[in-house]
Amino acid sequence: MLTGSAGVLRRVLAARPCPSVSTFRSLKTLGSVSRAKQLSFLLPTRPRLFNFAQHNLLQTTRRHLLSTKPDASSTPNTQLPTLPPRSVGSWLMFSSTLVFAVIVVGGVTRLTESGLSITEWRPITGVLPPLSQEEWVEEFNKYKNTPEFKLMNNSISMEDFKSIFYMEWGHRILGRIIGIAFVCPLAYFSLRKKISSSLARRLFGLALLIGAQGALGWYMVKSGLEDSFMNTPGAVPRVSQYRLAAHLGTALVLYAGMFGTGLAAIKDWKYSKGVAWSGMKTDIPFQTVLNHPIVCTFKRQAWALTGLVFLTALSGAFVAGLDAGLLYNEFPLMGGRLAPPSDELFSPAYAKREDKSDMWWRNILENPTTTQFDHRVLAMTTYASTAMLFAKTLQPAVRAALPPLTRVATAAAFAMANVQVLLGISTLLYLVPVPLATSHQAGSVALLSAMIHILITLRRPSTAASLWRHFNKYGHRK
Repeated sequence: MLTGSAGVLRRVLAARPCPSVSTFRSLKTLGSVSRAKQLSFLLPTRPRLFNFAQHNLLQTTRRHLLSTKPDASSTPNTQLPTLPPRSVGSWLMFSSTLVFAVIVVGGVTRLTESGLSITEWRPITGVLPPLSQEEWVEEFNKYKNTPEFKLMNNSISMEDFKSIFYMEWGHRILGRIIGIAFVCPLAYFSLRKKISSSLARRLFGLALLIGAQGALGWYMVKSGLEDSFMNTPGAVPRVSQYRLAAHLGTALVLYAGMFGTGLAAIKDWKYSKGVAWSGMKTDIPFQTVLNHPIVCTFKRQAWALTGLVFLTALSGAFVAGLDAGLLYNEFPLMGGRLAPPSDELFSPAYAKREDKSDMWWRNILENPTTTQFDHRVLAMTTYASTAMLFAKTLQPAVRAALPPLTRVATAAAFAMANVQVLLGISTLLYLVPVPLATSHQAGSVALLSAMIHILITLRRPSTAASLWRHFNKYGHRK
């Protein structure tokens, strides 16, 4: 059927955005479908993106396939590319919700100073908490040997210890639940061929990241158990802000991977069932929309803003690790001025080299005053950028070019940015109470989710979704 043009076809497929050879071969299985309707969506909507020779090759291949009689006895379900069912997207969204929860619980654990209550990392035997009084006494004695107990909590009772122990234990258990809830369905979907090999590889990468996150969490806790705190006058036992930022950053990457992939899978499944792409109510192909200069510019700006949201959330980890939120509890001023004195922002006391060449970056990452100031600047820049992106959608030309769902997602992101700014200011003014600080951390993840949603609304459907959409629309017609 296609053998006569195999050489031509392979040369055509070298030019993006053409689908793969297997995709073209699957077209002959679509029964009595109109061949012109099958192939029209595979041709470029903007021929100027291809050179003249490539365009002629596409036309030659199209004419050859149009002249081929389809085999009505073939089975399209076994020939079309693998399209993940909706259950795959729902599972990924559920997994991302669990990661969202563990980020929030981790914030509460740090705010209640519970993270150093468990002094060992036991991935298997640590699943169960102490079950007898003797086991509780043993765990309490281990905690008594830590710098945190000796310098800060030497007067706490067994009941107080149990409360912080259960908080950290719950955080670790939730991490284990995430691993099981992600790996087991992933193995099932992979073995049953419900997902493509490329998607399986990507998701197995996320599974490895879950394991690495557990090890990174213990590496972070170890930094707060070092005996060096006992030899430093005025030292406060706490985990390294660098390791805390790495732990949070990895969790955000894990969340974004699950959330974005799950949302894309659900939208691809809906698109294959005939649902309009990103709320478009006209027959304009999505390629035409995505290739519009205004949409291309908007998408680049959305990507940049997503990176800024991530960076702002990461800077919050340094604020939390250094307890910088307990300084300058006023807004928008800091000590009666927009910025603290320069000698306070860049103090030579934080430099460790004799020539002071490391003074600037150590102040940025280790000076609580500078850390809070940087977080303020990043937060207000993020808010202003979100407001400008939303304002852009109100312009008539941009509004006409963008898909409806993109406009709605941008408005939702701006609304979340307002909530997040209010939570941040309230947390600062009220001296970092646990409920407000936890809500502020959750708000950063929610804002990141809103930005990812904008990007997904500007994502082209997968080739598998496009093929299944055309088969579902024309495949059973006589």
